Amino acid sequence: MVQEAPPNDVLLDFAVSPSMTEKIIRPGSGVSNQSPENELGQQSEKVTKLYIRRWFIVLLFSSYSLCNAFQWLQYGIISNIFIQYYGVSSIAIDWLSMSYMIAYIPLLFPVAWLLDTRGLRVIALIGSGMNCVGAWIKTCSARPDLYGVTLFGQLVCAVAQVFILGMPSHLASVWFSSSEVSTACSIGVFGNQLGVALGFVLPPMLVPNIENKDMLSYYIRVMFFGTAAVASTLFILIIFVFQDAPKKPPSLAQAALLAIPRSQYSYKQSILRLLRNGNFILLILSYGLNTGAFYSLSTLLNRMILTYYPGEELNAGRIGLTITISGMLGALLTGLWLDRTKTYKQTTLLVYALSLTGMITFTFTLNLGNLWVVFVVAGCLGFFMTGYLPLGFEFAAELTHPESEGTSSGLLNVAAQVFGLIFTSSQGQILENFGVRAGNIFLCCFLLVGTVITAFIKPDLRRQKANQEASRSIAVQHTESEEVPSTLLSCQD
Repeated sequence: MVQEAPPNDVLLDFAVSPSMTEKIIRPGSGVSNQSPENELGQQSEKVTKLYIRRWFIVLLFSSYSLCNAFQWLQYGIISNIFIQYYGVSSIAIDWLSMSYMIAYIPLLFPVAWLLDTRGLRVIALIGSGMNCVGAWIKTCSARPDLYGVTLFGQLVCAVAQVFILGMPSHLASVWFSSSEVSTACSIGVFGNQLGVALGFVLPPMLVPNIENKDMLSYYIRVMFFGTAAVASTLFILIIFVFQDAPKKPPSLAQAALLAIPRSQYSYKQSILRLLRNGNFILLILSYGLNTGAFYSLSTLLNRMILTYYPGEELNAGRIGLTITISGMLGALLTGLWLDRTKTYKQTTLLVYALSLTGMITFTFTLNLGNLWVVFVVAGCLGFFMTGYLPLGFEFAAELTHPESEGTSSGLLNVAAQVFGLIFTSSQGQILENFGVRAGNIFLCCFLLVGTVITAFIKPDLRRQKANQEASRSIAVQHTESEEVPSTLLSCQD
């Protein structure tokens, strides 16, 4: 019986042969679309188990991710109002959104190491706790001379994001079976996208564009206190509800990973293996280009819309809402599709190419003077561009197994933040000097590069192979155990 303490501090109560573990660390070549746990039936139930609690865990994570994502965009979508209110430049307001991108880059590796050594619960407590603290700091900044306070509160929320953004794929692997991981990851990303959607639509409704700064302070204070109340409620729920890991692992691949002694794991070597994985490096570049373009589009959307449709702050928010809601639908559908087909490469390439098509269409229809056209095109763009986010996480988990999903998705997000910073600052300057169309063509060019890079990624689905190897190993052990009694009987005769 294996009783090693795995990284999540869960003791296993089943036997794993050395050959089985070896095969999972170095997967074979057989891949099937069917869940290995379903193929093995009752034999697998001795090793793995699914708990109803997993749905509460992923929904709770999704909720505090939502709250954090809302705070990212609550300034940018009404940037013209905050520019006048605080008496600062447009760049100063853009930095309130870009602070999320800056904080992620230096903090990824410490947070990923903490996830690997301390588990999901510690990460959830820190992330939701800092999100709560940042929200309360901002409640003290509802005065025209307190831009510095609101920037500090936003920086605290930006640090909290580091403990949130890369968690969906890791949480899905720890709690969900091999036939559910893509759907669970999509639900985790769904919360973040819903937060972005609310960040687009609620601030223009809560904070009207009025001249009276005293009244404006009241409306801003209402938005800040409402956010802080939600963040506090979610933090309390995390304390009492969120659990680090199930007692039994949900999949055979996860079971074998948990059986590996902690002493055999090296975080440094894990990073080096990831950086030597050519397919993963290509995915990092393509994911960074796509998501960085989305970050830039989201941050500057208010300025784009108001250039062609002055006074339409509410509709600018609604267009952003349309982009994100359709992206949430895209994320859920692609997650369900991946769980059924396991066609990671084909689906990722198709969605990427359609994101490029949507961005080109958005670029050349934005100035037609018909808002309904902008809404329709923005919805199509969002379906593919933001629907791509969970695809990237899950494709990375497949390409890099058995490395930690938190580390692989974290590296994807670092690329997204780096490109997001570059694109947002560059496109902002292009908007001011050359116009909106030139800025959007700038994004289209990089999405084209990302599509080409995606085409060169080889679909080395290591996690699927590991599950298949594990199922074969257990099936062989079961067959051998059934043959032993008959062999003994024949000897007695």
